Amino acid sequence: MDSHLVEKGIVVEATVAIDPFKLMSRRGYKWFGIIPVRIKNETVNLWTTGVIAQWFSRGEKVKIIIKDEPKKIGNTWVLGPQDYVLYRIYNGEEVPIWPPWSKEYVLERKDPLNTKKVYEYRIIAREAVSEEDYMDIVNLEQHHYASKEEVVAIWRCPRCGEYMEANIQPRCPRCRIPMKLQEIRGSIPSSRFLVLELRSRKPYEPRIVGYVRVDTPIPLMNRRLPDGRIQKMIREKVFPKDWFHPTFWPTALKERISIISRYKDLRELYGSRRLARAIVGEEVSEKALKIANSAAARIARVVVHPDYRGDGLGILAVKAAIEWIRVRRVPEMKKRKHIVETIAMMARYNPFFEKAGFYYMWDTGSGRPVLMYPLTEEARKYIERFLETDPYARKHSGKLYRPRYSGVEVLTDNIVLKGLTKIYRSVLDVSRLPPSLRDVLLAFGVERRIVEKYVLRNVDLEIKPREVVVVVGASGAGKTTLLRMIIGAAKPELRTNENYRPSQGDVRVPPNTKIAYLLPGEAEPSFGSETLLEHITMKVGDPAEAVEILNMVGLSDAVFYRAKFVELSTGQKERAKLASLLAEKPNLLIIDEFAAHLDSLTAQRVARKLGKLARQAGITLIVATNRPDIIEALNPDKIIYVGYGRAQLGG
Repeated sequence: MDSHLVEKGIVVEATVAIDPFKLMSRRGYKWFGIIPVRIKNETVNLWTTGVIAQWFSRGEKVKIIIKDEPKKIGNTWVLGPQDYVLYRIYNGEEVPIWPPWSKEYVLERKDPLNTKKVYEYRIIAREAVSEEDYMDIVNLEQHHYASKEEVVAIWRCPRCGEYMEANIQPRCPRCRIPMKLQEIRGSIPSSRFLVLELRSRKPYEPRIVGYVRVDTPIPLMNRRLPDGRIQKMIREKVFPKDWFHPTFWPTALKERISIISRYKDLRELYGSRRLARAIVGEEVSEKALKIANSAAARIARVVVHPDYRGDGLGILAVKAAIEWIRVRRVPEMKKRKHIVETIAMMARYNPFFEKAGFYYMWDTGSGRPVLMYPLTEEARKYIERFLETDPYARKHSGKLYRPRYSGVEVLTDNIVLKGLTKIYRSVLDVSRLPPSLRDVLLAFGVERRIVEKYVLRNVDLEIKPREVVVVVGASGAGKTTLLRMIIGAAKPELRTNENYRPSQGDVRVPPNTKIAYLLPGEAEPSFGSETLLEHITMKVGDPAEAVEILNMVGLSDAVFYRAKFVELSTGQKERAKLASLLAEKPNLLIIDEFAAHLDSLTAQRVARKLGKLARQAGITLIVATNRPDIIEALNPDKIIYVGYGRAQLGG
């Protein structure tokens, strides 16, 4: 036979020769699969991913653009992942399949006042294709769910087929070799994964900062009405019936008795319900995958790395997934997609789905919110008609999220510092020191000395309501002293402490001042053994509002809600302190050494978020810092320079 089967650059139409599913060993199938096609009476194996290959069936027509000539490996012709472009021929349409979908996004984080860019993310949104991608997804799942009770992955030995649950890649106890990832918590065989990869990142930053899991629609959906009644099959009453069917539904394709029997045997064998469910699901999935072909997709999961929460990446992830679904018709890659659905309890407390363009439709029979995104004009009209005509939907008009953290009562007047002077006096006396130390100091002429110093001298300043103010100056210059003087004016009971009382002059604050402040090592929010959600709820009295406050500072996940302060990273602790301060509903917020222990990018994220929140809520914000990156992210209305007894506004 000719060593050149086909020349590169040509376009061929071919037929799938063998069901790819039958060729899968299910060992690493997610990131490796084969689609065998017939070209010139020869079988050519297209190397692809298992999650793509499993959707093809024998006899299907495909179109292939040959980018490089097929290679002969043994007796088999092969087109490698970089050697071809693949389209599925479906009802006369060409659906793009390979290479996997990928798109670069630039997410600029701008100052809300002048739209000046503070920093940016360069993100590649793409389908997960490698074992490394799926390992990173497992790691993100641990951030999302991690606890001693939760295991997020199921693994299988590629040699003996043994299953095991673990959060990191285990070794097979029999074969002593690394096991392969089989299933990620909550996913199903029809699941597809989109990852967000940082294109430009520091050496210490993660490669993958988020992912989206896209599934087929759930098989059945009921609606719970406000009075508790249940409307059966609600989607089919609003949209064409074939938009959501046939979907992936293995239990509809086998006798339930045999499935239950098999499940019980496996549960007894492995001692794990989750493992038993995974194995049964795999065994009955082949036929379900062939039948599934809906005009809808479901976003089942959106996870962002904890250190990157609250910065718009969740919205970006959803928008990228929408585009992926529209262009590639995932997960099945057959029918044109009309609609994307999601069922998300978090949508009650975080509006990122709505910000991405989703409409709230109804609650499921179990009370979970359902939101939908129209991919076509036809779908948009169905949604709008429902929202206009349904008596219950008319009341919410497609909006679910209702902010609970309202603006504060803004300061009624300026903060005024008039002739403010603060003198510190100390006595240096070496007589009480050990002889060895006393002799050293005496050699330098130090015996007893009274030291008096103007830390602040005749300072005249005004700070207006709603202003964001930064105080800068060298260490020991008097930044903290200036903050203490304002705090002492807002809390007269502190003036019994000399540190909070001026030596001369006056500090006046408006009568409606409600202050919250943080002076590291001196005055900080007090956290005990309670969870973050409990801590914030004790302050605001409303768990839903507590969730909203945690979301606002980027602690937007159940793992943080139930975490204790001591379990957090340094950056997360800074955000938790900020949440605790915001929960006090202050109209004056003072923070010393702001974000001092955070790396530059994390500090900028927290600073930008704080400045934005203060301006939105009407909070007068005063922070002390010397870091240019933080000052730029805050974009203050005023900068006060402190040093050598002076405190004056910068130009």
